[in-house]
Amino acid sequence: MTKKADKVYELLKAEYPHAKCGLDYKTPFQLLVSTILSAQATDKSVNKVTESLYKQYPDLNSFLSLTIEEIEDKIRKIGLYKNKSKSIYKMVRELKENFNSEVPNTMEELLSLSGVGRKTASVVLIEAFNIPAFPVDTHVFRVTKRIGLAKANTPDKVSDEMMGQLSKNKYHLIHHLFITHGRETCIAKNPRCEICCLKEICNYNKENNKKV
Repeated sequence: MTKKADKVYELLKAEYPHAKCGLDYKTPFQLLVSTILSAQATDKSVNKVTESLYKQYPDLNSFLSLTIEEIEDKIRKIGLYKNKSKSIYKMVRELKENFNSEVPNTMEELLSLSGVGRKTASVVLIEAFNIPAFPVDTHVFRVTKRIGLAKANTPDKVSDEMMGQLSKNKYHLIHHLFITHGRETCIAKNPRCEICCLKEICNYNKENNKKV
C-alpha cells in the first residue's frame, strides 16, 4: 500500500464501521442478477424489485422460464429495464449452456456473459467468491479521483491504479468504504468537505476549500 492509501483506509474504516455490500442476495446467481440491475440505479431500488422477484424466481432454472417481456414487467421500476431484461434473458441461457448452470469464478469467464462488464464481474468475484478484484462504480471513481489516489479517466484504469496501491486483503472493505463515503459525504454536487474525515489529505478539499 502507498502511505496515502493506507491512511485513507484507516480513516474511512474508523468513520464507517458498518460499511458493506448494499445489495440483498443469497446466492452468486442472485448477486450476478442484482449487480446487472444496479447499473445506473440505486441499490435500494434494486432491492425493492428483487425482494419479490427472488421469492418467485430464486435460481437460474426458474429464471429460464421467463420471457424477455416477463422480465421487463418485473424490473420495470429500474432504469434501463429493457436493455437489462435482454441481457439477463441471454445471460441465464449462457450460464446453462456454457457453465453447467453455475456462475463462473474467473474474470474472463464472467466477462463472456451478456450484460457483464468489469465492474459487475469484479463485484461477483470479490463478494461471492472472495477472489481479489476492485469494482469501480460512480462513487468509487469520484472519491478516489477527488482524494488524489487515482488519476485515470476510466473506471477500469482506476481499478488498476487502486489495485496497485492496496494490498489484496484490503480491496473488499475499502471498495465499500469508498461507496459509503461517496453516498454520505463526498457526494457528487456540493460535497460535505467541512465534515469529511479525509479533508486534511484530500486534493479536492485543498484545491477548492482553502478556508475549511
